[in-house]
Amino acid sequence: MAHYSKFLLLSALLALSALVSGLGTSCSAPLGSGTAGPGDPYWFQTIKHQGTSAFNSDPSSYQVFRNVKDFGAKGDGFTDDTAAINSAMSSGGRCGGGSCDSSTVTPAIVYFPAGTYLVSSAIDTYYYTQIIGDAKQPPTLLANSSFNGFAVIDADPYIPNGWGAQWFTNQNNFYRSIRNLIIDLRQIPASTSAIGLHWQVSQATSLINIVVEMSTASNNKHQGMFMENGSGGFMGDIIFNGGKYGIQVGNQQFTVRNLTVNNAATAVSGIWNWGFAFQGVTINNCQLGFDLATGGTTISNQTVGSEAIIDAVVTNTPIFVRSSVASNGRLAGSLVLNNIKLNNVTTAVGVADGTTVLAGGTTTIASWGQGNVYSGTSGSKSFVQGNIVSANKPSVLLDSAGRIFGKAHPQYANYAVNQFISMKSQGAKGDGYTDDTAIIQNVFNEYAGCKIIFFDAGTYYVTNTITIPAGAQIVGEAWSVIMAGGSAFSDQKNPRVVIKAGAANSQGVLEISDMVFTTAGPTPGAIMIEWNVHDPSGQQAAAGMWDSHIRLYSQCPSGSVNSACQAAFLGIHLTSGSSAYLEGTWVWVADHDLDTSGSSDISIFTGRGILSESLGPVWLIGTSEHAALYQYSLVNAQNHYIGFAQTETPYYQPSPAAPAPYSTVSSYNDPIFSSSINMAWGMYIQSSNNIIIFGAGFYNFFQNYSQNCLTNNTCQAQIFNVDSASNVTAYSVSTIGITYQLSVSQNGVIRSSDNADGFQETFTAWNK
Repeated sequence: MAHYSKFLLLSALLALSALVSGLGTSCSAPLGSGTAGPGDPYWFQTIKHQGTSAFNSDPSSYQVFRNVKDFGAKGDGFTDDTAAINSAMSSGGRCGGGSCDSSTVTPAIVYFPAGTYLVSSAIDTYYYTQIIGDAKQPPTLLANSSFNGFAVIDADPYIPNGWGAQWFTNQNNFYRSIRNLIIDLRQIPASTSAIGLHWQVSQATSLINIVVEMSTASNNKHQGMFMENGSGGFMGDIIFNGGKYGIQVGNQQFTVRNLTVNNAATAVSGIWNWGFAFQGVTINNCQLGFDLATGGTTISNQTVGSEAIIDAVVTNTPIFVRSSVASNGRLAGSLVLNNIKLNNVTTAVGVADGTTVLAGGTTTIASWGQGNVYSGTSGSKSFVQGNIVSANKPSVLLDSAGRIFGKAHPQYANYAVNQFISMKSQGAKGDGYTDDTAIIQNVFNEYAGCKIIFFDAGTYYVTNTITIPAGAQIVGEAWSVIMAGGSAFSDQKNPRVVIKAGAANSQGVLEISDMVFTTAGPTPGAIMIEWNVHDPSGQQAAAGMWDSHIRLYSQCPSGSVNSACQAAFLGIHLTSGSSAYLEGTWVWVADHDLDTSGSSDISIFTGRGILSESLGPVWLIGTSEHAALYQYSLVNAQNHYIGFAQTETPYYQPSPAAPAPYSTVSSYNDPIFSSSINMAWGMYIQSSNNIIIFGAGFYNFFQNYSQNCLTNNTCQAQIFNVDSASNVTAYSVSTIGITYQLSVSQNGVIRSSDNADGFQETFTAWNK
């Protein structure tokens, strides 16, 4: 028995050590589980806050972290806390109010300790804001019975008497996050219109761990979320109880993971889109699941262009999906349903006129589509309202229930504050110009796997590679920035990694959240992130990034090729031995200046977006935009699930034409360009297998900043290429400005002219 106990102990220690292959020198065993007591505040509330905004006009006095109670909020459920909360949001000359387009130099975290905060009017959110509640005991924003405002939380307020004008341009409403909040509308009379969240946002935005409580009375006028425009974006782990609508949404594109709607009249009302992907949907006791405005196939009549839903469970809901207009044998809004479990659902797919397209019952829909379907190298479309190709789903991509695996944004709610180590407390400056390379590396060497590493808000300048050992867990504050610069990254012929995530072929936990990675150019040889680490056996998505972004940016006017404006060689490189879970990751080569009035156009040059050579598993939920050669390149890759992938071709192309001002490099398996293929690829896939693309938008709005090409989709000939050696299944793919939506071995296959679906063109499914 003693020998058996020793064996169990040894096995447990070996399993634990497998999570950390680069344990820091400050400990002899990995950190383990959290030690916070049940009554302890969330660590984020009590950790020392010494974050700064490096490029603010007064960084020493500007306050990044704002606890609403420090501004007078009571959180007692009786005192009106509206003014105190809005003071916490706006103080310090922040960007908002309609007089500021955007800014990266006035970031803020508005923090809510546990409690109930009574509000009588809207909480208007300013640019570059994270609203964070206690993750252990999520606080409640309680709208009082006389609430007077557009929404309890308003991400893009309408200006009074402004004839529809708003604080921000919806497509540029970046860098917003709300997490760990309950929004309660139930004191507002059921007959009064009320909105929990007005969420008109764009990229680098997230909703995480949100609950909205609404009336369940018949014909009530409450709704959990209203979104009328934007270019998102990600939201996940969100619950809506009651209401006329759980969510009512219109946006260019969005990814939604783990949405639950209970007891609403309509769970999801779709106003318009170019493409939405829903992964993991639970609908209980609603009258209608998805109610979609459809039929608009021209620019002047845009409706819901593409709805892709995977892994849904729908119970006691008479109709799952209803279109406003029947397709009648032609594309009038694309729909994909994959692994949909219905329990007591009369109609799976119907039309507002009462027509049943697909009967329901208690059954499972394996793979069903409505729209134009293709396969192989044939450009002949087949309009389908029925079963479509069912992608092979490798088990490594699935959870125990056979659904695409998802993992919530790490928040370490059960960890005590003494289980964290602050980067600034260890001597890093984060001031945007002091070289913090050595200190950052020393902190990783000493504390990786021993403590959770907290990057206090700031901009940390580095001049050489930072190696993050497997085992490290990293948390930023208001998107803490690591900024690379200097001669080490100056040569595109000898590229160098900025952030090395794990040594080659390492295994272990590696979690990064709330960080931004950027350069101080010229840095044409910078590889921003080389991702080497792989999940330990049995630990799905132990290696990943959440709500972390790459922003490549400089004040370079558009219209010229300037060597000083070459920002990076490559955004993210997933190496062959790696696995990765990237959720809400935006790799953006900036096309406009966020810190000048009017958001003027700029021309920044970056070679490549995301390169994956990983054998998997890989989950990619994010976007990549404006790199010179490609936004996504998959080479010898396997076992990838790609949620809504949105790309944009650089606005300056073809002047210069791709790959300029970079060169193709065979060791990176770069695409070959020619006089006819002279613009960046949105997605380029070579010798890759078991690749699932569930929703994509590949866009080109310009030729050298002119939009004349949009009228006949000649901005770019080809944008999405799969070679003959690859195995790929793609669902719900929309394009703009493109002649051929999909190519095989650089030969155009799917013509956009066959798939008019609004401003965009959409094909419903393709496989090879």
